[in-house]
Amino acid sequence: MRIGIFEDEYYRYFQPLARLRPIFDLRCGIYLLREKTSIRFPNIPTDYFVRDILKSLMQETYASIRINEVVSSSYLFINARLLADSSFYSFLHSAEDGQYILIDGELAAARLNATHLSLLAFDEEGLLVFPSDDRLKIISYDKPGSKMAHYIWDLISENGKQLIDDFQLSPGSGYCGGQLFEGVHLIKEENIFIGKNSKIYPGVTISAENGQVFIGDEVTIMPNSYIQGPCSLGEKTLIKAGSKIYGNTSIGHNCKIGGEIEGSIIHSFSNKQHDGFLGHAYLGQWVNLGANTNNSDLKNNYSTIKAYANGALTDTGLLFLGLIMGDHSKTGINTMFNTGTMVGIMCNIFGADFPPKYIPDFSWGGKNGLELYKIENALQTAHIVMSRRNQTLSAEMENLIKYYYNQALLNYS
Repeated sequence: MRIGIFEDEYYRYFQPLARLRPIFDLRCGIYLLREKTSIRFPNIPTDYFVRDILKSLMQETYASIRINEVVSSSYLFINARLLADSSFYSFLHSAEDGQYILIDGELAAARLNATHLSLLAFDEEGLLVFPSDDRLKIISYDKPGSKMAHYIWDLISENGKQLIDDFQLSPGSGYCGGQLFEGVHLIKEENIFIGKNSKIYPGVTISAENGQVFIGDEVTIMPNSYIQGPCSLGEKTLIKAGSKIYGNTSIGHNCKIGGEIEGSIIHSFSNKQHDGFLGHAYLGQWVNLGANTNNSDLKNNYSTIKAYANGALTDTGLLFLGLIMGDHSKTGINTMFNTGTMVGIMCNIFGADFPPKYIPDFSWGGKNGLELYKIENALQTAHIVMSRRNQTLSAEMENLIKYYYNQALLNYS
């Protein structure tokens, strides 16, 4: 048997974070969505099924993994949007051939043999199309604790629960492989994991009273910072002095973090180094927020927040929702964002007052107007930023960015 993790048509509602990656490479909790499956199915080979636009990039990124190829007579397919607990994964281990497993009427997983696999197809975007066949058994999984994400903001609102679930998959609790200087305070240290070669300086308080705290390898937390669980800090991340990181926050690897953060996800390789508030937000990779960048995450009249999804203004049903920003986007100092603001990839936002709540890819400007960010300048900045972290912008990623630039050109023309 092989595992097949697949995207479906809902990828449209995870933009702009799904522009340059498949849904399963998004972070929710401690891990990326695909990592949750890999950890629970160790030693079982995994194939990825993605949109055609991402196929070349995935082949470049994951050279040893099959992309959009059915190479076995038996598969357990798992939807990339799945946010499941350990009970659901235990259920999947006992799934039998010829079963579709649904959560709230949506395909969460499928166990198929050679007979059914011969009926699989791909649509015009390269997405898997699962067959309708009377021989397939439909099973509705209705135990609480698992759901299908429908929008990018679902990952934000579910992040706290996923952090707690993912902590059970981590190496252990009550472990410290790093260096704690005198004056560090750990509250409920049995619910705290500190990775190898991490350094935590005097005056830091880490509280796992409301949920576990996971700190990866080689993390540095500078003096007088406060970390509240549930929370995760990825390896080689730097937490600047006096930072306040509140619960339900996931920060990926190689980030530089300062100021105040609550209920947010920062994917990896991104910077929010300075004072300013980031709440109930999602930042992609290679984002940089200038000093005193702030987002609002609660309306003054306490009504639910509207945000854009697949081009349409949508009532999220949420009281708390802040900034959602795509890869390689930047802000100038003192930039402000309203509740539920969407910023595309490769943007540079600056200036006084609130910019629009929907900012397209490759935008340059702010409240006083947006213009198209020239592709040569955007790519030059990306190359410089990545080289400072000893990373390179790959040929396929650059091609994908150019594709979306051409789409942006059509919107501006």
